[in-house]
Amino acid sequence: MSSQEWESLCDGCGKCCLNKIIDDDTDELYYTNATCKLLDRDECRCRHYTERFSYVPGCAAITVDNIGQLDWLPESCAYIRLYKGRDLPSWHPLLTGSKDAMHAAGMSVRGKVVCETKVRYLDDHIVLWPLLDCD
Repeated sequence: MSSQEWESLCDGCGKCCLNKIIDDDTDELYYTNATCKLLDRDECRCRHYTERFSYVPGCAAITVDNIGQLDWLPESCAYIRLYKGRDLPSWHPLLTGSKDAMHAAGMSVRGKVVCETKVRYLDDHIVLWPLLDCD
């Protein structure tokens, strides 16, 4: 698979750009509604995708080689679905031709998030909706 084909699998939901918290005692992962400062919260995409590591050194690259180790990606993620032998969901932009069905299904971060720079205490922003995996 070429890098362009791999990149096209991304549904553009923005969930990978959510800040997450790991409980030190239980190692449990919690999603928040606070996003990376680079995320365009309306378009659900990185404002500086190709240079993102310069702006956010801790940003993770999602690759064919590391997908099995990225246990913080939600089950709705196309990369995770395919890794686990599942099909793309019916709302996926590759199947529908646009992000409209994804947004309508509530599978993106659009309208649900705040920028991390506006957050004082991340644990006040824990949410469950990123765990939804419909279709």
